[in-house]
Amino acid sequence: MKVIIVGGGKVGKTIIQSMLKEKHEVVLIDNDPDVVGNVTNLYDVMGICANGTEYEKLLEAGADKADLFISVTGSDELNMLSCFAAKKIGAHHTVARVRNSEYNTASWGFMKRQLEISMAVNPEKLAAEAIYDILKLPSATKVESFTARSFEMIEITVKKGSAIDGITLIGLRKRFNEKFLVCVVQREDEVFIPNGTFKLLSGDKIGVMVTNDDAHSILKNFGYAAKEAKDIMLVGASKTALYLADMLLKGRSSVKIIEKDPEICEEACEKLSSRATIVCGDGMSQETLLEEGINGLDALVALTDRDEENILISFYALSRKVKKVIAKVNRNELSSISENLGLETTFSPKNIVADILVRYARAIGNSIGSKVETFYSLFGGNAEALEFNVEQNFEYAGVPLKEIELKSGILIAGITRGNEALIPGGDDCICVGDKVIVIAKGERLCDLSDILKRRL
Repeated sequence: MKVIIVGGGKVGKTIIQSMLKEKHEVVLIDNDPDVVGNVTNLYDVMGICANGTEYEKLLEAGADKADLFISVTGSDELNMLSCFAAKKIGAHHTVARVRNSEYNTASWGFMKRQLEISMAVNPEKLAAEAIYDILKLPSATKVESFTARSFEMIEITVKKGSAIDGITLIGLRKRFNEKFLVCVVQREDEVFIPNGTFKLLSGDKIGVMVTNDDAHSILKNFGYAAKEAKDIMLVGASKTALYLADMLLKGRSSVKIIEKDPEICEEACEKLSSRATIVCGDGMSQETLLEEGINGLDALVALTDRDEENILISFYALSRKVKKVIAKVNRNELSSISENLGLETTFSPKNIVADILVRYARAIGNSIGSKVETFYSLFGGNAEALEFNVEQNFEYAGVPLKEIELKSGILIAGITRGNEALIPGGDDCICVGDKVIVIAKGERLCDLSDILKRRL
């Protein structure tokens, strides 16, 4: 597919990397020649210096033939106008980054229709939603949802001496009389799609597929805290923090926000209507954190604009035995280092957006043969979770899974049939009309038939 990206900042660069991995043809438009030069030197992309709304420049970029046009500059208005111009020129699908919360649902719906924008992304809101899901299952380092939340993929780390340490997956299924599936394992730098004889070891990071109703009880049986975090401190009153605070307060959690800028504190008070406790203070100060009750917290989320501050605050919180610590870390190298040092849960809004847009790109690829409905990148992109609709032409519909030869590195992890969510076994079948979740390592899947081993 031909993909045009307007804006070569952090989000834009991350999207470029993701789209190139997907083997798409990418064009960057940015009004800063240094940004264009830097990106074109780093990546195999065409670069054009422009603001994203100029007719001639859009034509030069090939907007009239673009399958996907994405505008992610720092200006909501420019993003929407760029998408509108590209659509009128002939771009098939357009995506705009829209961060301003003042675009309420009603007004945005009207603008989206008038401007013919296919999709809007708000990195800060998406990040808040991801954090919120983790705080509901604080033992998890990441939570991904499928099929209207019928299934959840929960990432956890195997703890030394826990009920799952040193046990094979067959033994695990025998020990616990509940439906779950360990789908993917990361051990140091290697990722596995495990079979029944695979033995879990302490330090392994695992992805467990569960039905939404069983998530808490399965984690509890594994020996992990399953209680939702309720007493929560946020450091930094960023846009993500305000979105997250609103979600938590609606869920009846207690929220305290530490922010050192007095003006931002006032804005936070206005937006949250005094429902949260807002403290004007330095989140980097141990004295401030102690005074504001860091000891005994259920969770702390570090959300300042500086990766280094978020990391340091998080490690201090861990030293004070805070039960769940989450940090915003935009630089991938710092995220990896932090996780290796014991900070289990980090997130990056730009990576969340990139994953969503890869998912969207695969979905709109239907016209060229793709049938992917949902896509998630797992364990740093070393594996994927994909969701497919089962159509009439699937040749193994009605055949027991144990009789289907799958490619290496492929696992069928979930089946949704009507209102039923099924963790499949060998005797189960895939039926026309089902939604099927597939875990894949080292294989780019576009169609459900791509999972099958072909006989020579």
